[in-house]
Amino acid sequence: MTAQSFPVSEIVASRRPHRKDAARNYDALLTAAREAFTEHGAEASLEDVARRAGVGIGTLYRNFPTRRHLFESVYADEVNALCRVAEEVAELEPWEALTTWLDRFADYMVTKRAVREALNDESEIFTACRESMYAAGGPLFERAQRAGAARTDMDFVDLLRMVAGITATAFDDDAQRDRVLSVALDGVRTSR
Repeated sequence: MTAQSFPVSEIVASRRPHRKDAARNYDALLTAAREAFTEHGAEASLEDVARRAGVGIGTLYRNFPTRRHLFESVYADEVNALCRVAEEVAELEPWEALTTWLDRFADYMVTKRAVREALNDESEIFTACRESMYAAGGPLFERAQRAGAARTDMDFVDLLRMVAGITATAFDDDAQRDRVLSVALDGVRTSR
């Protein structure tokens, strides 16, 4: 499966402007929104997002007519990046590929929590993102299982719920989160 074949990739590509200057502004706004949502949650100020991106509020609204459109675009962009990581690590050893992808998944969960309340689980964007994420990460887990590196008495959904539960906890810092995640993944790993 190539990145372009993920449902979310098509959504991301269709929303991104084609003109270089407009695409730069769009990308800057996504980056700024991701940062603002991570720091301040779903209530982050759109004026702050525009300021961080170095553009006016009118540019923000031209690209994202509603707050929901901005949330969906940030979320879809994050999942699309997660799908690309799955492709980038596919040639690594099975366990290394899986844990590298799961580390990125843990980072993605921070953004997901920030925008989750603004998205409906049954929205087209949410459905495409979920399908894409499973299509990207599921094969990495199955490959680790076939290689004897990961437990076979669990499925990919179990694994994602475990990692999501860990990332939902408040930690002192990222290093502590990474240590706890590593301990949990030791329970998934069958060989060393």
